[in-house]
Amino acid sequence: MYLKKQIVTAALPYANGPLHIGHLAGCYLPSDIYVRYQKSKGMEVLFVCGSDEHGVPISLRAKAEGKSPQEVVNHYHKMMGETFAAMNIDFDVYSRTSDPIHHQTAKEFFKTLYDNGTFLERSAEQLYDPSAKQFLADRYVTGECPNCGFDKAYGDQCENCGKSLSPEELINPKSTLSGVEPVKKETKNWYLPLDTMQDELTSYIDSKKGIWRNAVYGQCKSWLNEGLKPRAMTRDLDWGVSLPISNTEGKVMYVWFDAPIGYISASKAKLGDDADLYWKDKTTSLVHFIGKDNIVFHCLIFPAMLLKEGSMVLPDHVVANEFMNLEGQKISTSRNHAVWVHEYLNDFQMRSDELRYTLCALAPEQKDADFTWADFQARVNNELVAIFGNFINRVGVLTHKYYEGLTPNFTQAREEERILWNELENEYHQIEECIEAFKFRDALFHWLNLSRIGNKYLADQEPWKTVKTDEELTQLIMYNAINVAALIAGQCQYFLPKTFQTLQKVLNLPHLDGKFSKEKIEPEHRINPIPLLFQTIKDEEIEIQLQKLKPRFELKPMIEFQDFTKLQIVTATIVKANKVANADKLLQIELEVSKNETKTVLSGIAEHYSPEEIIGKQVSYLANLAPRKMRGVVSEGMILMAEDNGKLVFVSPEEKIENGSEIA
Repeated sequence: MYLKKQIVTAALPYANGPLHIGHLAGCYLPSDIYVRYQKSKGMEVLFVCGSDEHGVPISLRAKAEGKSPQEVVNHYHKMMGETFAAMNIDFDVYSRTSDPIHHQTAKEFFKTLYDNGTFLERSAEQLYDPSAKQFLADRYVTGECPNCGFDKAYGDQCENCGKSLSPEELINPKSTLSGVEPVKKETKNWYLPLDTMQDELTSYIDSKKGIWRNAVYGQCKSWLNEGLKPRAMTRDLDWGVSLPISNTEGKVMYVWFDAPIGYISASKAKLGDDADLYWKDKTTSLVHFIGKDNIVFHCLIFPAMLLKEGSMVLPDHVVANEFMNLEGQKISTSRNHAVWVHEYLNDFQMRSDELRYTLCALAPEQKDADFTWADFQARVNNELVAIFGNFINRVGVLTHKYYEGLTPNFTQAREEERILWNELENEYHQIEECIEAFKFRDALFHWLNLSRIGNKYLADQEPWKTVKTDEELTQLIMYNAINVAALIAGQCQYFLPKTFQTLQKVLNLPHLDGKFSKEKIEPEHRINPIPLLFQTIKDEEIEIQLQKLKPRFELKPMIEFQDFTKLQIVTATIVKANKVANADKLLQIELEVSKNETKTVLSGIAEHYSPEEIIGKQVSYLANLAPRKMRGVVSEGMILMAEDNGKLVFVSPEEKIENGSEIA
């Protein structure tokens, strides 16, 4: 537990689309749980977030929709803010990087670094779209990944294998603006000299060994071991924060320079100049909550910026989660394979806590996790309803049945209650230890154990029987049961804030806290009737959600018949196949296209088929696709595959026919 001020940040979401469950599980829910816990302990916490509105994906969406970037971000900033509020993600401030205060803060930060000589001013060749007549940011370039062969990799990262890239590394690069192949053209930019900070950053990262999660520390060490290089902090774009130096029209700050400054500007939006009482107080603990794809920016680049600025605290903890998958597949916004949070809230009205509970129970803290609608239904019905809700409801019903809602008095003490409270206290401390160690999944498990213990106590003591034979004993049992309910309710506030508010009202405890106490409720205290806290999730509700995930056929833009005739698709038989070294997804395949001719093809199907099982398979082969070199091998064409719920399937003739037969 920190005995000092804390700044807790949640990664700024791009304002180019709605939020899905992966966003919640990876960053926003764990940060909210952590902040609620810290504030309940009396800690001075500033919880900040906001919309990242200068990313290249926003410009791409704006161009695609025929809108201005500002129109796009206004729409999604409002949508995301409403979604966070409906999910009870309780930021102290939710700001945005298009606000004037952010532009001012980012410019002041940049100018500080510029004035103290931090930046390297370099002219270098950069990819340029001669058709669109503009330089291309990394995300404006797509091509083939040199690592896995994925043909839609971006210029900064391959979303298929996760490898960080530069646009120059892509094979057959294309501009996303016009589709033409970019050319190189000289331009001037300002670079952060990470190479000169190698030793300083290494010492900083080494100080986090055993403190940060292994995946975070390991990724940082990997970058450091490869050797840091200067990185451009400016871009030739028309959307972003302009540079506070002369003769730089048409240039803006690199999004990963201005985005983390968004934490500082959000603090200023809330506190004004008093934000310095947090950011410039060396006793303040700065805690970042992010997804694993943002580790390098929060652990190396932002700390480097802060070190060069010189007056602000460095990140104390960077809590990075893995990814949340959906029904066994990666969440894909392009394929609409996602659970959009605003749609969930519309379909399951007043059930925000049910989603919070399930996502916390599945939290991808150490490895990728998988959300399924069947699991969601089971956790709500078998845990929230049958364990937690059942205990609270039984206590309420029995209290009103026996004592008209008034907490009974008692005169005896027993060993059974001593054991009961020892067990509860142990679970209580486990909850605290887990939250402080950022193990929210385990914390939730121990919280549910409080209800399991309470249910067992009622089942063992059977007050519905003792009420007929021993009034004093029944009063003792019910007094303890009521206080167990109050303890569980107090701990509920971190995970299920909406339910916590309900329990405050029904237990008639407006100042209910999360502290451990055997006597939160005194004798003669009135308890209001307790409603059912959760409704059972029905099969038909789940079926509706599963239907939403079924792939929809979407027609691409129409082509002319002449375009189709350009494709030469023929039958061929696989005669040889081997795995490609250092490429988990690639197979090198030899195809027989006629009795005297074979072709070599590289295909990204190694995760779906072993080399041995495809030998002899007759396939459909696109023969006149221009050859391309990958991993030192020239791939001559492409094998056609169909995707069936994430699995790749060969497109093959109904019966074996002569190789080289044209498919038309």
